[in-house]
Amino acid sequence: MHPALSSDDLARLRRQRPYPAVSVLMPTHRREPDNAQDPVRLRNLMAAAKERLRADPAVTRETRIDVSEQLDRALAGIDLGHAEDGLVVFAAQGEHEVWTLGRPVPERVVLSDTFLTRNLVSAQASERPFWVLAVASDRAALWSGTADRVTEEHADPFPMSRSTENFDAERRERIGDVPSTFRDEATRHFLREADTALTAVLKADPRPLYVTGEPAALALLDGVGTAAKGQAVHVPQGGVAGASADAVWQAVRPFVEARAEQEVSGVLQELDRARGRRAFAAGVDEIREHVQTGRVALLAVEENYRATVRDAGEHLLPAEPGDLDAVVDVVDEIVEKSLDTGADVRFVPDGALAGMGGIASALRY
Repeated sequence: MHPALSSDDLARLRRQRPYPAVSVLMPTHRREPDNAQDPVRLRNLMAAAKERLRADPAVTRETRIDVSEQLDRALAGIDLGHAEDGLVVFAAQGEHEVWTLGRPVPERVVLSDTFLTRNLVSAQASERPFWVLAVASDRAALWSGTADRVTEEHADPFPMSRSTENFDAERRERIGDVPSTFRDEATRHFLREADTALTAVLKADPRPLYVTGEPAALALLDGVGTAAKGQAVHVPQGGVAGASADAVWQAVRPFVEARAEQEVSGVLQELDRARGRRAFAAGVDEIREHVQTGRVALLAVEENYRATVRDAGEHLLPAEPGDLDAVVDVVDEIVEKSLDTGADVRFVPDGALAGMGGIASALRY
């Protein structure tokens, strides 16, 4: 299972594959009693995927066995005890992957020559991922953050540490000499290496960055490197470089929430400006038309907004219950297409787009 979706992950998942590439999507539950149904529901969906493979004349026996085995391996590795709000399973010849999402997904089994990634893209955009670099004189830890938690990254070279021989941090703290630690050349070299490693991370997966540590550590990091400068938010708090996920989250949480509030205000201001220059669109029907032609510059969507519609050709109409032709994930489709065309996609709290139908956009022209 994967905690976050990087741009490299997305490019890899979206490449074309030999038919069939199987996507199994299922809404899941975090708590009792709702989560009691998840294991049975998942087994039924995987069985349905195998039946689709068996019934498809375009799938050879050898391919069916291979992909079915990949589905079995994926199922064996799923721990629903750590489920979030959605589960996505991908399986193709010789490969399988499982993704848990903090955003509900429609229940679906899809056979195609590509994996169905729009729900991953939508979930990643709504979680507003960010990085946290926690530093001390002898340790640097990297954390991947979302809207409500952080998870430590264990990817070379993080977490980083160095020998502290001949270094008595407790003694220096007692005598008030902690700042001198950060004038030590070995410490400067260590933080310079951490900054270099952070540069590579940001290049591969650009995100907002929070840097936390003692004020002296933050000052030295700025002085010896470049990655933590500029748009990075400094969180001056010591003792977090080796702390738990909850401690790191509590340190950065006020700054993350303040940034989110500023971003929502900025989105609403941009929509007001677009309305003034007559470059504004709202509602799934109107926006879907504009996103197909690449006109959407900014897309704003309420966090839990969903719309099940029927494509009537020129317009999208509300779908009736049980409509087999209904498009159940039209919002996620709009989100993914907007990102494909270079639009800025922002998720805002429910109710923020009151009077706009839950989804609104600023147009390029």
